[in-house]
Amino acid sequence: MPPLWALLALGCLRLSSGVDLQPQLASVTFAANNPTLTTVALEKPLCLFDSSAALHGTYEVYLYVLVDSASSRNASVQDSTKTPLSLTFQQTKGGRTGPYKASAFDLTPCSDLPSLDAVRDVSQASEILNAYLIRVGTNSTCLSDPNFQGLCNPPLSAATEYRFKYVLVNMSTGLVQDQTLWSDPIRTNRLTPYSAIDTWPGRRSGGMIVITSILGSLPFFLLVAFAGAIVLSLVDMGTSDGETTHDSQISQEAIPRSLGSSEASYASVNRGPSLDRAEVYASKLQD
Repeated sequence: MPPLWALLALGCLRLSSGVDLQPQLASVTFAANNPTLTTVALEKPLCLFDSSAALHGTYEVYLYVLVDSASSRNASVQDSTKTPLSLTFQQTKGGRTGPYKASAFDLTPCSDLPSLDAVRDVSQASEILNAYLIRVGTNSTCLSDPNFQGLCNPPLSAATEYRFKYVLVNMSTGLVQDQTLWSDPIRTNRLTPYSAIDTWPGRRSGGMIVITSILGSLPFFLLVAFAGAIVLSLVDMGTSDGETTHDSQISQEAIPRSLGSSEASYASVNRGPSLDRAEVYASKLQD
């Protein structure tokens, strides 16, 4: 990939040959996913107006937006006195009835452009990109805020083709000094219907496939663990029942023995008077 300074320098050279050029989409190096559903990032007219003639005084660059139509290439952004139009988004129905002024910024001489040596510094990257790029459709609150002051740059319509034009205005006289051609039609993205989203794993990244596989197999492992816990519980219950049965058998064997011993003692103690008399009579006969 070419270094950032080379790409920006190429943009300056492309715009420095004259004002008969058109606004261009920003490179994907600077603005990924461009255009979006509601925004378009453009390259600023770097070294364009101040290269054709020496400029003295204060100048601003106006950006006009117009919905593409059969007559959009010839649409004028100034009146008969060369005063730039100041129509707003609301007045032109979002650029459908005529061009509206979406943004205005100071003309920065080529010699005053920020150094690209600090482009790798995250704290300065935003400032550098703002010096080279402009994004149309970034203000989502200006239409609903009654106290909003300044130019309203509301979101663009999805799936709509727009044209853009840069106009150089001399702030001392308030008149148009120079201007570019209208850009080629630039179409904003269309919202993809949910039914059209491809969910086939072959279109997913490797990381997404791994995550999907893990999440898909997780319920199986949970079910196996749950079944194992039930089996272990049943085994423990079976072992406990076996020990109780063994103790019961010992008790049943001990009870008859105890009963037999008691019966013998009972017989010896309660033999009765008739048995004792017979033993005494037999003893006397022997004497």
